[in-house]
Amino acid sequence: MMALATFLSAQERENVRRLIYPDHFAMILHMIKNKIWYLQRINLFNAIPPEEMEDLDRITRMAAVKKKETIYLPGDPSRQVYLLKSGRVKIARLSEEGRELTFALLEPGEIFGELEALDDLPRDTLAEALDDSELCIMQRDTFLALIRSKPELSFRLTKLIGFRMRQIESRVEDLVFRDVPYRLAHLLLRLSKEYGKETPQGILLKIKITHQEIANLIGSIRETVSTILGDFKKEGLITFDGRKIILLRPDLLKKRVGF
Repeated sequence: MMALATFLSAQERENVRRLIYPDHFAMILHMIKNKIWYLQRINLFNAIPPEEMEDLDRITRMAAVKKKETIYLPGDPSRQVYLLKSGRVKIARLSEEGRELTFALLEPGEIFGELEALDDLPRDTLAEALDDSELCIMQRDTFLALIRSKPELSFRLTKLIGFRMRQIESRVEDLVFRDVPYRLAHLLLRLSKEYGKETPQGILLKIKITHQEIANLIGSIRETVSTILGDFKKEGLITFDGRKIILLRPDLLKKRVGF
């Protein structure tokens, strides 16, 4: 192909690329077409006037990542800030023993990697795609310049970081002072606020989450989580719809955690 390329015009080379990589080419076109629409729906940027969105479009790039693909690891330089367009991403930390503690499950519209970028420190967490995902990536210097030029963004970012720090503090408190059944009940109630849908049967958690992912979120192991979920089911607190969980008696779960 290299030898052939030297005899082809730019348009002819483009036609060859379309023929050889049609799916990839179509995906890239789709991503570019929808980038401005997507950026307007990022929680941090949805107050930017439409006429300024084109500037934001020019300073970002789109990327696709596969399920279970690592986006960054602890120790990596913090050169980019990431915006999640589609899919799910987990933010986690590994202990010295190699155990994983998940800090957050991110959904479309969320920003991540911003805290280390602001401090210009190496990453201290890992980010991994839980599903095939699409990201919008902004270079650190560009992100800092954008924040400095728009006080409203700086204010929103401060609120976002404060909210995430409070979430982490609450998680640490649970890990130190609460047992696993309490932590699991607390997590189910939190997920019901973020992903819950009222149904005749109860509150359906619309998020698909494995027992291992739950264990990583509450600092436990998969076998313990499976056992306690089974106990909750026997007590009539929850039931299952495939991989999804339905809260049958959220009122009793609230009593367990003192809500």
